[in-house]
Amino acid sequence: MHHHLSSEEQGFFSAVQSGDFETVKEILEYNSSLIHLSTVYDRSSALHVAAANGQIEVLSLLLDRSVKPDLLNRHKQTPLMLAAMHGKISCVTKLIEAGANILMFDSVNGRTCLHYAAYYGHSDCLQLILSAARTSQVAASWGYSRFVNIRDGKGATPLHLAARQRRPECVHMLLDNGALVCASTSRYGFPGSTPLHLAARSGSLDCIRELLAWGADRLQRDASGRIPYMVALKNHHGACAALLNPSSAEPLVWPSPLKFISELNHEAKALLEHALMEANREREKTILKKTGYSLPSPSGSDSDIDNLSEASDTELCCICFDQVCTIEVQECGHRMCAQCTLALCCHNKPNPTTACPSVPLCPFCRSNIVRLVAARVKTETIKTVMSTSQSLENLGGLGTRVREAAVLRAYQQ
Repeated sequence: MHHHLSSEEQGFFSAVQSGDFETVKEILEYNSSLIHLSTVYDRSSALHVAAANGQIEVLSLLLDRSVKPDLLNRHKQTPLMLAAMHGKISCVTKLIEAGANILMFDSVNGRTCLHYAAYYGHSDCLQLILSAARTSQVAASWGYSRFVNIRDGKGATPLHLAARQRRPECVHMLLDNGALVCASTSRYGFPGSTPLHLAARSGSLDCIRELLAWGADRLQRDASGRIPYMVALKNHHGACAALLNPSSAEPLVWPSPLKFISELNHEAKALLEHALMEANREREKTILKKTGYSLPSPSGSDSDIDNLSEASDTELCCICFDQVCTIEVQECGHRMCAQCTLALCCHNKPNPTTACPSVPLCPFCRSNIVRLVAARVKTETIKTVMSTSQSLENLGGLGTRVREAAVLRAYQQ
């Protein structure tokens, strides 16, 4: 192997890198052996270079000429890992279609393409790799949930990395796909860190919100005996510390163990998740008011605000008389707003050791809730609710709803 590339070889690599399809094709017609060339320093193949730079046409050309998708560079990284690292979604798609193995580990940190997508915050790539895992051999041989919780060389799962790097969308997606919220690392971060410890360390309020809403335990200790609250204080993340303080109010937790929650359709799920985050925001405002922190307004809250008053009385929830009915209990057909539905299903303190919570009952007819769907209301109303729930300033009445929730919970017992 010579220690520098000839000008022809250099020309080939720079054409690959810049996505100059015609030149790449021309060079390969003239000298097809160049397709197997790799760079001197990090032994990258043309496929690595195309993937990292998002050059989809060149990548496709190379794959069509039967270049294997899982070539390794000096660090045992695959082209798929590089495409995931750089967020090159079309290259991720193409490589997976070409049969790239999602279960390869690099030699830098022992990470997979899923770790890369989570670490660099590319939730679209993450979604694609997760979908591939559901349908591939990997799921059959390894099991999907084992893949979602795959550990790198230091015991970090993709969720640990997403929390440490302040990637709330990835945190949400991983949790939604069965990532274990309380898993401890071996050596990554401080030994024995949970995703909550790592989010506390990086000071990401959004990641902390997501983790708490999926049942992260504020009292779990890392190997040196610290709870996330102490980690946030030590790193001067005051607002994070206030939410992590075990003596502050418990957040509402997404009722994931309930069968009808895991089977929610997209629309009903979006309504309920909105309501959950909103109720927890309200709780945060109260907690932070006491500590003198003001809350940055949430991302994506600047949507147009329609007024809820245009909803007719018939559509208002009969439990809180405050929100439009957007959720329907199937079989009996009774309707409530998302907030009251959640109040029925959420158990404030999740206890992973207990069996599934008992099935909640419809508050109107006391029949078991088997399925929830988005109520068919006038589309105007749904839009109103969605945009209003995004606007937190405009809410009001949440205190009442939280009280109603307590009433409902008492009623349930």
